[in-house]
Formats: sequence, C-alpha cells, structure tokens
Amino acid sequence: MAPIALTDSLVDKASLARGKGATTVTTASIEVPSAAVLLNNALAAARARFERANPNSRKQHEIAVKSLPGGNTRSLLHTSPFPLSMKCGQGPYVLDEDGHRYLDFVGELTAGIYGHSHPVIREAIVSTFDTVGLNLGATTIQEERHASLIRERFNVECVRFTNSGTEATMHALGAARRFTGRRKVVVFTGGYHGAVFSFGSGIAPNNVDLDDWVLAKYNDIKSTRVAIEGTPDIAAVLVEGMQGAGGCIPATKDFMLAVQESAKKAGAIFILDEVMTSRLAPGGLQSLLGLKPDMTTFGKYLGGGFAFGAFSGRADIMSVYDPRNRDALAHSGTFNNNTMAMYAGYAGLAKVLTPEVNIAFNSLGDAFREKLRKVTKGTKCAFTGRGAILAAHFTDQGLQDISSVEDVTEDWDLKDLFWFEMLEDGFWITRRGSIALIMGTSPEDLARFVGCVERFLERHRSIVSLSA
Repeated sequence: MAPIALTDSLVDKASLARGKGATTVTTASIEVPSAAVLLNNALAAARARFERANPNSRKQHEIAVKSLPGGNTRSLLHTSPFPLSMKCGQGPYVLDEDGHRYLDFVGELTAGIYGHSHPVIREAIVSTFDTVGLNLGATTIQEERHASLIRERFNVECVRFTNSGTEATMHALGAARRFTGRRKVVVFTGGYHGAVFSFGSGIAPNNVDLDDWVLAKYNDIKSTRVAIEGTPDIAAVLVEGMQGAGGCIPATKDFMLAVQESAKKAGAIFILDEVMTSRLAPGGLQSLLGLKPDMTTFGKYLGGGFAFGAFSGRADIMSVYDPRNRDALAHSGTFNNNTMAMYAGYAGLAKVLTPEVNIAFNSLGDAFREKLRKVTKGTKCAFTGRGAILAAHFTDQGLQDISSVEDVTEDWDLKDLFWFEMLEDGFWITRRGSIALIMGTSPEDLARFVGCVERFLERHRSIVSLSA
C-alpha cells in the first residue's frame, strides 16, 4: 500500500475538534504529525479508496434508501459511507456487486457455519421441496426428530421451536415469569439476547419490559451475587457464556458457576443464552463450563441456514406451554416448525457438524486466535473469543484479555481503518470486528489473514504501537 500524503484536505477536522490531540508533535525541532493526525489521514484515504472501488454498491444503496429506511432492514449491516451489496456466495466466499471476492468471516453472525453451498444442506433443501413441501400447517415427524436430536446433543429435557433467537428469549422469559410468578430479570452489561433484548452499555431504548431489568457487571462475581440475591421479585437470570455482540468476551467458569448458584439460592430460573455459543462444543458451551441451566435458548445455525430459534429446559418449567393444560401460555408462530428449517437444520447437525467435526473445527479456531494474539502483542490490537468465534479489539492499553465491556474503551477509528483495509485484502468482516469461521475455510486462508493483520500493524506502527 502506497504511503499516505499528510495533506490538510485529508484531516478529519471533526475528530480534531473532539480533542483527539494536537496536529503535530515537535521532536528535536522537527515537526512530526501526531498519531491522531496519522490515523485521520489513513482513515480518510481508506474511505476514499473504498468509495472508488465500489460504485455499484453505492448505486444500489442510493436506490435502496427510497424503499427502506437508510436503505437497510438490518441495522448491524449498515456501514458508512454506504454498505457493500453482496451478490452471491460459494463455499466460504462471498462476491459483491462490484466483482470483489472475499473470504466470509462474517459467517452470518455464527449462523452461517455451513457456508453458502454445502452439498448436504443443498440435498436436504431440494429433497424437502420435492418430497415434503414448504408449509404443511400441521405437526410433522421431522419436527420431533429435530427436537429429539437437540435434546440428545445438548442434554436438555424439552424443546419448543421459534423463528429467531429473539423469540426464543421472549418465550423463555415468559415461561420463567409464569413458573415463578415474578417479573424481574437480572442481565449483564454487554449482553445481547435479541433485537429487543440488548444491554451493550445499558438498557437499549428499543428494549421491551424496560422496568423489569436489573443490570449487573459481567464476570464480576461480587456485584452479580448482590444483584441476584438482593433483588426481590426476581424471575430469572439471563446470561451468555460468552458475550457475542459484546465483543466475544468469554465468561470465566467461576463466574458462571456463581451465577448458577445465586440463581438457585434466589429461586430464579437460570437461563443460558446459547444462541451463538452452542456451536463451540458438541454439548454447547455449557458442557465445557460444567453448567446445568434451568433453561437454554438456541438459534442461528441450528436451522441449517433458515430462520430458526428454540428454547428448552426442565420439563416442569416448559410445561407452562403445554396446550393440553387449560391455563397454558399460548405460543404460536407460522414458521416455528417450517419444513425447510426442520430438515436442513437436522441434516446439518446430524450429518455435517458431528461431535468429532465440532471439536476439530473449534480447535482450529483456537489455534487461529492464538496466532493472531501472538502477532498483535505490543500493539493496540487484540483478539478475544473462544473456538471458532472471535473478535478484534483496538484499545489504547492494548488489552489482550477483556472481562467486561465496562472495562474497555474501543478506538472506533482504528477499528474502522482495520475494517476498510481488511476488505482491500479480501476479508469480509463485521464493522464491529466480530469473526465467525465457516466450515471449509482453508488453513492457507487463515494464515493469509494472520499475515495481513501483521502487515497492517507494521504499516501503521506509529498509530498502533503501544511504545509509540
């Protein structure tokens, strides 16, 4: 990449106005641009290259805003100055409307574990269409088969299907509230449990049940025990074993065991959100942490690429949704047992992501993350995560281990620069830095990414080095 000229026209005046630092630093009578100026210039140049390289995506965005607010129907996928418009995917790769080919590290936010054209998934879809049909409007044998496989794999007693992880959370909370006769729920800053259950830096304004949340600090045993055991009217504790949207921050085993213990002591339902993390081990993350939650929520890849969610738990709790009971809670959904999700999801879990394959795949992810941690040592960049799910972070302290979003301030300008330049190197990553590996991704592609990260850090040493 050619050196970037330090011209006034490339300096982001707004960033300087926010107090990002003086424009120059004087060293031995030689004026050297500050790290803030170098970052602003590099980011402006990267943004300009992005705009020149993607005219078709820009044009599509201008068309889309006429029909969709912001040209988008999924907020996370919006990026400035405009989002890339993808045309198709093949295996672990995606191709955009301007003809650029990327290794898919978005992985549909962990749902796309099978890639874009797995033959087993294709066969399940085609055979279902040809021999079963799309929507039968009735219970089916396959519905029970998929539920039985999930019960066996994740050691849960009963399962009900939904259309998304958001719905799974909603109905799990409904069950907990009916079963306990209480309302309040302890959650954790940095947590995300669906579109209307978000707690990144507090209670999101679009959340439901705004008055019923009690926030605790993730990975902090002391404050968590106070929140759970000291809150009257507590129905449930809702937590992820690794926060996904929060930046792939793993919980410690001691913390999760303390959550489980305090929930039991308070008579609250312990709900483990495994919508993302169930793919981290054959029995889900709970099997690695030695947990036995009262309820577990699922989603993402378990639908084989189709809209899917599920909530599960102890038979006595789940019975609140048993329609044979006169006072049962209603739980309906047109696509809860959609044939495509039932057959494709089952095929993926039974034939593709077998326990043996799962272990090998996540071991590959662990090794990949460790290589990234090695090349980022001594810089503001770090990678956190577990198994084949990870995330990039940029902080002034170069934090390699992050236990809570409350303890870290991300440098979003650096993260943006990283995103733009990884696109140029052929890697499709979320703007926030999360990576979900896809099966079939080659070791060579993973090694190439590690090399690109290393070169990015070398190229911008004056910006990212902790000793600069």
